[in-house]
Amino acid sequence: MTDDGFHVYDTTLRDGAQQEGLNLSVADKLAIARHLDGLGVGFIEGGWPGANPKDTEFFRRAQTELDLRHAQLAAFGATRRAGVKAADDPLVAALRESGAPVVTLVAKSHDRHVELALRTTLEENLAMIRDTVSHLRAEGRRVFLDAEHFFDGYRSNRAYALEVLRTAAEAGADVVALCDTNGGMLPDELAEVVHEATATGARIGIHCHDDTGCAVANTLAAVRAGATHVQGCANGYGERSGNANLFTVVANLQLKRGFELVPPQALADMTRIAHAITEVTNVTPNSHQPYVGASAFAHKAGLHASAIKVDPNLYQHIDPAMVGNDMRMLVSDMAGRASVELKGRELGYQLTGEQSRELVERVKDLESRGHTFEAADASFELLLRDTVAGERKRYFTVESWRVIVERRPVVDPLTGAATFEVVSEATVKLQAKGERIVATGEGNGPVNALDKAVRLALEKLYPELAAVQLIDFKVRILEGTHGTGAITRVLITSSDSTGDWATVGVDENIIEASWQALEQAVTYGLLRAGHHA
Repeated sequence: MTDDGFHVYDTTLRDGAQQEGLNLSVADKLAIARHLDGLGVGFIEGGWPGANPKDTEFFRRAQTELDLRHAQLAAFGATRRAGVKAADDPLVAALRESGAPVVTLVAKSHDRHVELALRTTLEENLAMIRDTVSHLRAEGRRVFLDAEHFFDGYRSNRAYALEVLRTAAEAGADVVALCDTNGGMLPDELAEVVHEATATGARIGIHCHDDTGCAVANTLAAVRAGATHVQGCANGYGERSGNANLFTVVANLQLKRGFELVPPQALADMTRIAHAITEVTNVTPNSHQPYVGASAFAHKAGLHASAIKVDPNLYQHIDPAMVGNDMRMLVSDMAGRASVELKGRELGYQLTGEQSRELVERVKDLESRGHTFEAADASFELLLRDTVAGERKRYFTVESWRVIVERRPVVDPLTGAATFEVVSEATVKLQAKGERIVATGEGNGPVNALDKAVRLALEKLYPELAAVQLIDFKVRILEGTHGTGAITRVLITSSDSTGDWATVGVDENIIEASWQALEQAVTYGLLRAGHHA
């Protein structure tokens, strides 16, 4: 743990896992915990042992499979039930048996929740808090308390909400986190309440949800008002609109407020960690996420590019390398010479003034016809290489291609029942390295068949293509056209063992548009492999 004077507490594995569509296995949770420990957070909330078998299993396996260097595991649970001693409550026993050195208890701080949800008295709720905290402390656990619905409870019964904080602190809770459970607070009003809460003598933490879009701002406001413990989730995961994005909170506090929360080398790995966690969760990364998103330091406007060419800091609030990200220049019909020159430099090409002018005109012409290069960097780089070379540079030339789609009956030999299958067959004729090659491939669709045919034709000459995979295929009907005769844009994303790239094709015929993008994808894959056309 970096410093006990200020806590960075992650709740991705518990609160973040409540996000719609997110379902983590025990192995997933262990993998994410390792990534979070690599970032240098102080505490990782692993889940609720005893409440479900998966979380119980996580804590069991964590004892032998997690070798945490920075973080401590926290087990989440509730205060004892009304009318039962903490020592006799089975869910409290599960917290003791989890092996976690820290226990975070959720407790009601809203009077109406106590009476309607817990169906007990306000005094008994305080006794539940006092008894559970003191019991776990006596068992050698460090105890944090999450004051659920605190801000709504403060509005309903200010004196009682504050008494919950005092009771927890007096019983031995190290931190009492004020939870904006409904996510409805705004920074100015939240800061006033946090400031008053610090007068109770409790060490104050903050746990914000993003229903007003203010979770990060509310967290920062709470810190300014005296909170020394911040909770959040990786990539802003969480129920409804999500929780405070822990990456944004940490970067803001460390880079803007001067807090030393995680080691600088770990902060510089934040972008990689953010994306590694999205791979585990299988949630599409938010490209516009602050600091770590792919678009966080991407520049499109020609005016911006002109300024950045003089000094990158003119349109960037930090050096992207501080969080492990990169500046990117987007090329589009908004591009000017500065944009393409900077993009060329980013790709390792030094363009002359004439080449820049020619490339700008080609980009604007192609985008007017439906291409999009900001979403297809690989297509732009091939266009740039052609401009620099003064000719089309390719590893193979295509004589022709043909696709046949056949819907044919399939008869079950046992029952005689007939069903239908649709099979696509593609034939590609091309020349490469002085050879004329004809190859045929079958697939479950025209593009799949073309992909297989071109691979069959080229893999003997370029075995590196075996590592190239088509991982995404998007089709869009462009504005200004109608029905089945519309202009179609196809974006293909391909990948090899080291990364991925995107290519674009545009035509009235969807198969031709797909072929354009596919041919460029294969060409760029060979370029990445080190071949020279």
